[in-house]
Amino acid sequence: MSSSIVVGLDGSESSTRAAHAAADAARRHGLRLVLAYVVPWSPFEIHTAEENERRSIDRRQEIATAQEKFLDPVLQQLSTGGDLQVESVVRHGHAAETLVALAREHDAAWITVGRVGQSRVRTLLFGSTPSSLIQLSPVPVLVVP
Repeated sequence: MSSSIVVGLDGSESSTRAAHAAADAARRHGLRLVLAYVVPWSPFEIHTAEENERRSIDRRQEIATAQEKFLDPVLQQLSTGGDLQVESVVRHGHAAETLVALAREHDAAWITVGRVGQSRVRTLLFGSTPSSLIQLSPVPVLVVP
């Protein structure tokens, strides 16, 4: 039996609405909520030796910044009431692939994301995270407008 709902956040209003919708569902179904922010990162980027040395420090800073800027505000909004188990996760990688991995890792009933993210231009060029999730996810995907 599934034990959580994974929510992909990106700082957009749509992703915040997705978090609130998922929180309501988690309360109704007795599930944990896993708020996730994915820092875009590709192992195929080419770096100099100096950049490779700094990369682990940069990654730690990116995680701390994402936690503070994107996850903590939503955690604060959802923490009122106390009847909801919420955790937050920051990972590096491809957004859809990472959310799918988190869904497997946290035995998710489904993944919830906002329909429109931060960068509409990027979406036009590379496709959207919700579209990719629908193709990749082994669990249902709830897309919140």
